[in-house]
Amino acid sequence: MSDTTAPTPSFELGPDHRELRDWIHQFSAEVVRPAAAEWDEKEEFPWPVVEEAAKIGLYSFDFVATQAFDPTGLGFPITMEELFWGDAGIGLSIVGTSLAAAGVRANGTDEQVGEWIPQMYGSPGDLKLGAFCSSEPDAGSDVGAMRTRATYDEANDEWVINGTKTWATNGGIADVHVVTAVVDPDLRTRGQASFVIPPGTKGLSQGQKFHKHGIRASHTAEVVLDQVRVPGRCLLGGKEKLDARLARAREGSGGRGNASMATFERTRPAVGAQAIGIARAAYEVALDYAKTREQFGKPIIENQAIAFKLADMATSIEASRLLVWRAAWMASQGKQFESAEGSMSKLFAGETAVKVTTEAMQILGGNGFTREYPVERWARDAKIYTIFEGTSEIQRLVIARSISGAPIR
Repeated sequence: MSDTTAPTPSFELGPDHRELRDWIHQFSAEVVRPAAAEWDEKEEFPWPVVEEAAKIGLYSFDFVATQAFDPTGLGFPITMEELFWGDAGIGLSIVGTSLAAAGVRANGTDEQVGEWIPQMYGSPGDLKLGAFCSSEPDAGSDVGAMRTRATYDEANDEWVINGTKTWATNGGIADVHVVTAVVDPDLRTRGQASFVIPPGTKGLSQGQKFHKHGIRASHTAEVVLDQVRVPGRCLLGGKEKLDARLARAREGSGGRGNASMATFERTRPAVGAQAIGIARAAYEVALDYAKTREQFGKPIIENQAIAFKLADMATSIEASRLLVWRAAWMASQGKQFESAEGSMSKLFAGETAVKVTTEAMQILGGNGFTREYPVERWARDAKIYTIFEGTSEIQRLVIARSISGAPIR
């Protein structure tokens, strides 16, 4: 009689993932954290730290490709959590290019992936950056209100792009920009496409650089596109595929999704993992502080009010991680997010980061409100996770529509 017993399910990380976790954690502890306060204060892109990441292979096309083909889907969440445990601003400077890479992977051909993604990273001593440009000044969460237009010049096989993008990570300083634009205004979100803007393309410039509440080491700016001309091969997916998709959309079929959402769906679990890293960092400091800080003759952790805060913080972090890992696994297996599991993971983890960092400041009292302790910075960094790549309200809308099937407004 053959043994047909199914393998026992396990939540234990395998040796490869444990090695990855420890490797990133060591880099964060030894390189990222010591530099965090300085670059937060400067509000400048931390080139020396990213250079160190490139030297060890963390900032590289090979690393991104390896994690992208991880069958468990856990490589990116593990990386993000450990790196952002070090610092969110520097972490986003290191991984910001991966959003542009995800845009190429989600919408491009194999040839385009092989051509453009390596050009977004460069090599140690010759670093390159990528930027994904989707949001617009008057659109924000309403991607259907996008005004950037791309018009096809058939005689020259070129696309002419005009518009302004905002909130672009690495915007204007990147070597390769991935830009979403409207190609058929009558189809709203279904009439959009993504384009690669090669290095040195005329007409692309940096607009306003934003000075932010948090993640200040990460460069965020407007990108202005004025009569930008790119070859036809820069249309991600190619003209034939675009024409077929637009034809289906005009007939009322096959119009699900758009270029921006295809990218965000791939990245939301990883963004949730970033939030977990911030939350975990704040929780660890608060826990240690509560164990050593004495008031009224005993450590403050012996007070139920403090102990219960820490219990809730730890529980929320663990729940967030499970949601993120499940969504990342589903994405790696090609499973549809039927109940908006990607949005669930980003929503819960982002709000956990805000809640945990706020409670950590409360536990530290006045110390938590000063820059002598990193909790103050982490609280500033955490807030963006309820805003970018879809606000918490948008995540709830996506989830509500998924579970109800109703056109909730």
